[in-house]
Amino acid sequence: MTASRVLRVRRPGRLLAEAAALLAAVVVAFPLYWMVLSAFKPAGEIQSTRPRPWTLSPSLDSFRRVFEQQDFGRYFLNSLLVATAVVLASAVIAFLAATAVTRFRFRFRTTLLVMFLAAQMVPVEALTIPLFFLMRDAGLLNTLGSLVLPHLAFSLPFAIWMLRGFVRAVPEALEEQARIDGASHARFLWTILFPLVLPGLVATSVFSFISTWNDFLFAKSFLISDTSQSTLPMALLVFFKPDENDWGGIMAGSTVMTIPVLVFFVLVQRRLVSGLGGAVKD
Repeated sequence: MTASRVLRVRRPGRLLAEAAALLAAVVVAFPLYWMVLSAFKPAGEIQSTRPRPWTLSPSLDSFRRVFEQQDFGRYFLNSLLVATAVVLASAVIAFLAATAVTRFRFRFRTTLLVMFLAAQMVPVEALTIPLFFLMRDAGLLNTLGSLVLPHLAFSLPFAIWMLRGFVRAVPEALEEQARIDGASHARFLWTILFPLVLPGLVATSVFSFISTWNDFLFAKSFLISDTSQSTLPMALLVFFKPDENDWGGIMAGSTVMTIPVLVFFVLVQRRLVSGLGGAVKD
């Protein structure tokens, strides 16, 4: 069979796969498009009984109401601080833990790994009330620490499990060669092993950042009275009113919340692709 005939045979299947991928992309992107569109629509078009997937008179009034909201900048900074703390802490702890459970042999190692996996199966909602009493007894209610610690705890099991594959893929012969050359264990860990598993760290960091940035449940449960510690998802509650919701403000605020996630994703996309695609080859 010639190469041209192979291409003719495979082409229909490839076109079908591309069409399916394009359809899936449209389905996934449409809610995002509608959110941004609604943020630019004037109030009359948003409340219309015949919504249209376009607008001929875009307006910035919804964004103006969002940025004129009191302490919006503080809410944005609080979300950024919490997400950054969770990403950095989870990356360092997960890297060290994944190295320990992969390179070292100790008692209850398998039990520990099973516990990491079981932690992923527990619904977050089921742990909210116990976590509330835990934060209350620790004196962390109405502080950003009450958001950092739970998200760190929920991010670590996934990060450790994922990084195990990257650490395991690094040949042990590389570590032995480094020791022969006089490198200490700490130097090998941070100057050789850490750069090699960095794509995996980026992939887990994206998960940690998105889950923390979009958190509403913990913020609503643990930030009770001190509104100065509120995050961006809590700021959207201002636009939910008893008589009529300000959907323009809600969509504009959601659009503003999405921008840092997109920026973070663009900055790490190259390493993210390699991190999701596999680990280091021997």
